[in-house]
Amino acid sequence: FETLRHQPKSSHPMAMFSLAVLALEEGSQFRARYNEGMRKEDYWEAALEDSLDLMAKLPTIAAAVYRIRYELGDLIPRNPQLDWSANLTHMMGVADESGTLGDLMRLYLNLHADHEGGNVSANLCHVAGSALSDPYYAVSAGLNGLAGPLHGLANQECLRFHLAVHKQFSGVPSKEQLSQYVWDLLNSGRVIPGFGHAVLRSTDPRYTALHEFAQKHCPDAEMVQLAKLMYETVPAILTEHGKAKNVNPNVDALSGVLLYTYGVTQPRFYTAIFGVSRALGMLAQLIINRAMLTPITRPKSVSTEWIKQQVSAR
Repeated sequence: FETLRHQPKSSHPMAMFSLAVLALEEGSQFRARYNEGMRKEDYWEAALEDSLDLMAKLPTIAAAVYRIRYELGDLIPRNPQLDWSANLTHMMGVADESGTLGDLMRLYLNLHADHEGGNVSANLCHVAGSALSDPYYAVSAGLNGLAGPLHGLANQECLRFHLAVHKQFSGVPSKEQLSQYVWDLLNSGRVIPGFGHAVLRSTDPRYTALHEFAQKHCPDAEMVQLAKLMYETVPAILTEHGKAKNVNPNVDALSGVLLYTYGVTQPRFYTAIFGVSRALGMLAQLIINRAMLTPITRPKSVSTEWIKQQVSAR
């Protein structure tokens, strides 16, 4: 906590989050046991102990980043009556007027926990861990990748788009107004965030889960209504436009909107919440790789001459 308090007031929440994870590395059981001469067959047990310790602390760390970065007052102790997910929003100090914020956070954290090993955050965690860097180092590496605008920033960009539409029309536009707005953006060379995915080829099932939650618990919220109108309007336009592939919505089209609707109104913090979740998947994969004695990752290399040939071929 003192480490976080000494960061510049302009620090990005993800920089603070990653730094706090590294500040806990001194307590790594994996590092201590490795230095004592631990057998290779026991690597996974030490990695598991570190992972459980770190996972237990991540909601507290994220909540501390939130309250310190946005100057929201004293830190709030965890409530032992709440589960891992609900404690995050409790310690952040977000009011739960509907009584369903804990349910949303539980759903959000589960949906974002693991998305195959080829994404940047999971891959970076794997690469660092393959060098036998302990889980604290490895998760920090993954978080640093997640902080990139092409990875964990997508829900923030989608929310900004929704807020811009809402501001443009002073509320939820009609379907005709939204259609014209989207066509104008596309014709000016811009993209519509939240639709399409590099891996998925149909509607993101994580989007479907969040959509069902929204329609059950907060269907009258204007931002939720706007997100639903986007879902009903944008895919057909993108299909007609012809340049976009896989025009179905992905999870980012709704995740930030729901966080905003429930009172988490600092979009730059959303990636830290994402990081709490993604650490579940990253650490599960790290433990498995230690159990399998997976060797160090060595990316393929090419010569300067090969690069010149590739450039000239284009």
